[in-house]
Amino acid sequence: MLASVALRATRRRRYAATVMWRLVVLVGIVWVALAGRTRDATGQSFDPSLQSAARGLGSDQGVYAEAQDGAVLAAQAADRPVHPASVNKIASSLAVLQRLGPGHRFETDLLADGPLLNGQLGGNLVVEGGGDPSLVYENAFLMLRRLRVLGVRAVAGDLIVRGPFVFNWHPDPDGSRFRLALSGHDGAPAWASVGRLVPWNGPRRLDDAAIVFRRSPVSDGPASRILVHRSPPLVRILKWLNDYSNNVFQLLAEQIGGPTVVEAVARANLPPGLRGEIAIADATGEHPADRMSPRAAVALLRALDAELTRRGLSFVDIFPVSGIDRGTLEERLLDHRGMIVGKTGTFPSYGASALVGIARTRRWGMVTFAILNSWVPVPEARRRQDAFVRSLLDAGGAVPWPYHPLTSPPFTDARLD
Repeated sequence: MLASVALRATRRRRYAATVMWRLVVLVGIVWVALAGRTRDATGQSFDPSLQSAARGLGSDQGVYAEAQDGAVLAAQAADRPVHPASVNKIASSLAVLQRLGPGHRFETDLLADGPLLNGQLGGNLVVEGGGDPSLVYENAFLMLRRLRVLGVRAVAGDLIVRGPFVFNWHPDPDGSRFRLALSGHDGAPAWASVGRLVPWNGPRRLDDAAIVFRRSPVSDGPASRILVHRSPPLVRILKWLNDYSNNVFQLLAEQIGGPTVVEAVARANLPPGLRGEIAIADATGEHPADRMSPRAAVALLRALDAELTRRGLSFVDIFPVSGIDRGTLEERLLDHRGMIVGKTGTFPSYGASALVGIARTRRWGMVTFAILNSWVPVPEARRRQDAFVRSLLDAGGAVPWPYHPLTSPPFTDARLD
């Protein structure tokens, strides 16, 4: 009898021990599953190292990072719209790509409204502008060369502009800047660059190739086209403008209807709940009313990724690669060269300093992030931004972007007919 009681007691102790051990194992499994994530007051889970890095940006500063599968890795003030500065150009890039297509070329026509006799046009040289935002000295000199081949040495009248005309990043409605280049009074270094990259058999010196505008009063007659200049493809122009964050973007956006259209396209590409977190008053981020939240910026980047992928392109085709491309990211994150493709934004007067982009990682796939600092001195804001991105790259196991930059300048992709 006593032996039986002792046996039952032993079995109960063994059972209790087994149950306790199983509970310990279960708790351990749960702990391991949750150890890599932390949660905020709303229950949203984050990567602990990245959320800690987000706090290093300042407790009131906006950041949002999202893994390729949509998991939120870090978020802080992510739904608060602030001034985005040139981050607006992400929305503008998306809008012009969708409306015009990556292969679109802007046309600039040159016409003569008088006969060519003994090397002189008897009337005016007429420019029909198409709003090409990429027209610079080098393009003018390609046209000058063609005019020389056609036999034009002088113009009895003047240079007349019709339609939207941009030259050297500025509107040139009367063609005065363009005329200076064609007449050899401006742009000599660019003439030398064209000579190195695009050989020809004409005069070597700009002074010898220049056209004389006599600017005599002439009567306008029927104009006939003598040449057509077609810009580089739009995708090449976007890369050029985004690398340097050139504000000629405003003039580019005018070709599709301006900021109103850019805002409409941007909102149409956002989930309904995010559309109130973006306001675009101009295409470049110069207007004080511009606003964007970090999570809206990330959603725009992902929409742009989908658009580029659909067209067989990648982010490296229209945005700078850190530490490789010349421009705004040339000197950023040099210890992680080639790991970030992104866009900066800086407007101290509005308290804006931003860095948004995409990183390729082994752990999370393509990580899209947006850091929108507000009223932090620019040097300090950039230091904090780079520190956060380094944490992301290190924690995720960053992989360099497969990228080989083009070595030829954009003007070499222009076409003359």
